[in-house]
Amino acid sequence: MCSSFHQQSVRRRSAAELMALLEDFLSALLSWPTTVLLAAVLLLLLLLLFLLCASFSSKEPVKEPPGPKPLPLIGNLLQLDPRRPYRTLCELSKKYGSVFTVHLGPNKVVVLAGCKAVTEALVGYPEEFGERFITPLFSDMNPGGHGILFANGESWKEMRRFALSTLKDFGMGKRVCEEKILEECGHLMEMFEQHEGKPFDTTRPVNCTTANIISSIVYGSRFEQKDPRFIDMVSRTTEMISVAGSASVQFYNMFPRMLRWVKNRRVILNHIENNERDVKDLVKHLKETLNPNMCRGFVDCFLIRQQKDQDSGVPDSLYSDKNLVISVTNLFAAGTDTTSSTLRWALLFMAKYPQIQDQVQEELDRVAGGRRVRMDDRRNLPFTDAVIHETQRMANILPLAIPHQTSRDVTFQGYFIKQGTTVLPLLASVLYDESEWESPHTFNPAHFLNQEGRFIWRDAFMAFSAGRRTCVGESLARMELFLFFTSLLQHFRFTAPPGVSEDQLDITPAVGFTLSPPPQQLCAVRRC
Repeated sequence: MCSSFHQQSVRRRSAAELMALLEDFLSALLSWPTTVLLAAVLLLLLLLLFLLCASFSSKEPVKEPPGPKPLPLIGNLLQLDPRRPYRTLCELSKKYGSVFTVHLGPNKVVVLAGCKAVTEALVGYPEEFGERFITPLFSDMNPGGHGILFANGESWKEMRRFALSTLKDFGMGKRVCEEKILEECGHLMEMFEQHEGKPFDTTRPVNCTTANIISSIVYGSRFEQKDPRFIDMVSRTTEMISVAGSASVQFYNMFPRMLRWVKNRRVILNHIENNERDVKDLVKHLKETLNPNMCRGFVDCFLIRQQKDQDSGVPDSLYSDKNLVISVTNLFAAGTDTTSSTLRWALLFMAKYPQIQDQVQEELDRVAGGRRVRMDDRRNLPFTDAVIHETQRMANILPLAIPHQTSRDVTFQGYFIKQGTTVLPLLASVLYDESEWESPHTFNPAHFLNQEGRFIWRDAFMAFSAGRRTCVGESLARMELFLFFTSLLQHFRFTAPPGVSEDQLDITPAVGFTLSPPPQQLCAVRRC
């Protein structure tokens, strides 16, 4: 105890002596002339600055992705095709590699090109590359960050999880959904037959048919094909996705403060407002007729969960009216556009390449005869399955994945990418990767067949993206494409209009957020 008291006494004396020395030093310092004092302070600051610079220079310099040198303000815009930027980016990847930087206006963007880089980033680094970058347009469309497509954080995770589980409960990828698709296919064939083999544009009937599939799952019932509100919703959605890929909208995303007056931006926001109004009206009707013991569709399940949270007093429940409306519009748009565009591409390719259409129909006749094709037949239809996959590859519906954003600093393939950097997975470079596909720019179903003629899966087939942001409705889309395509090819032969040769059929994609076939007419001739 005495020893402890002695140690404390020594510490108190040492502290007192230190304070006394410090007071003496400050007194001496303040007694210096002002000029000497300022010189001493300046010298001290210079010493600190030198030590700070030395500490930074001792660190290894970070290696960032290479890329073309940007110009002030406009970045690399002069080097990009604003209508089809994915083509320019594919060319730049040949010079700068699979990970490179471009500047879209003042915005720095890291591009991932090729199967290896895109797969490694989205699948191997799901947390680092898994966030969505919300462009100014997406923010305008969905200011609260609700729904499934243009959102991040806990709300997005919960809405995606709920959508996946609910879509599966309503038969996505199962026999009950197969029956809905086949029923809708019957309506589509009736519309095709009305043209009696004469040329017509397949856009509206195919768009409305695919929209009715997702509607039956979301609302619990289909719409009549002539329902004016349904037609308006489909038309608005189609136009909205088309103009979202226009050059004017791309420039708005780069310079949002300067270009808020852009016409196409106003068109999109007006369509969003009208579609949300129609969704709210449909949800209101379903809410008034809701049976807590029976779910008719996605909306019913959401409303029941919402009521459960309210009854339980859950604070700040994510099952809000806004999340419901935005999730429904997300599902409707995604379920309508990509599948309908792919199916129209398939019919165009069949008219363009009649010898491939012959092989598909021969296989269908041999395997199914006069009966309807079912999902169980897929394993016995390898060539038909290969044609569908090759259609998705060549159609390249979403050449640029919806932009991602790094959630933290990451070193990827030797390059440092800072947190919050916009990342563009270049899906076109994967689907046309010359190191993965034997003839990447040719429509060739053999890409998906082995030497024995059996269907084979290719890792570079990334039509639905990959990782955390992969398409929610992938299994539904796969089922729709297979059943619609086989049913139509069983009953019709698709040809170019009279006086137009196969070589004259244009397969240059229309400009849009997704790549749809160019507007043109086909003939659907009933097979004997």
